[in-house]
Amino acid sequence: MRDKIKVIAFDADDTLWVNEPFFHETEEKFCALLEDYLPHHSISQELFKTEMQNLHLYGYGVKGFMLCMIETINRVSNGTASIRLVTEAIQLGKELLEKPIELLDGVQEVLSALQGQYRLVVATKGDLLDQERKLKKSNLQNYFHHIEIMSDKQAGDYRKLLRHLDCEPANFLMLGNSIKSDILPVLELEGFAGHIPYHTTWAHERYDNELEHPNLLRLNTLSDILQFVDRSLD
Repeated sequence: MRDKIKVIAFDADDTLWVNEPFFHETEEKFCALLEDYLPHHSISQELFKTEMQNLHLYGYGVKGFMLCMIETINRVSNGTASIRLVTEAIQLGKELLEKPIELLDGVQEVLSALQGQYRLVVATKGDLLDQERKLKKSNLQNYFHHIEIMSDKQAGDYRKLLRHLDCEPANFLMLGNSIKSDILPVLELEGFAGHIPYHTTWAHERYDNELEHPNLLRLNTLSDILQFVDRSLD
């Protein structure tokens, strides 16, 4: 495998740094805002329904999440909620945008070990400005040959990225925590993919089916990838 791979791409959120726990914490606060209207679990379900209805319009990221919170307030209150609730939801979103960057264990060590051996790439989806902010605050940019902030992660999106990188699927390895976004589309193209599970996963990204593929690597942590691709170990 070391001889085949030329490009290694990394998902960002919940692969390089903490993300979903911050969203979960914000959602809990949002549900508390609306407890006079519905129980917490019902508010959570309504918010998720709003997100799914608007995903094709807003895409992924905090700003779309903020708009969905506002729409959910209006719907569950039948338009009777005070402007104070909307203001508080906007403030929750701003706080989410200002969360610190918490790198996951082993990230810098892995990037340092692989830099110079492969072209390293960030391939993540989300809001452009927010992801650029997080990359800057992470101090990881200098490890990467290219940074791709994608509106979605379907096979066609990866195909476009591979063309830009002038890389064949057989020479490409994607690492990430989402089976749906980081693994399946790359395997569809006959590239290599390494799944690194994270303890918290957004409902939209969950994948409960069994998956077997000769190009799939199952990893417990990001550091586990070194045993497969670190050429200094030869």
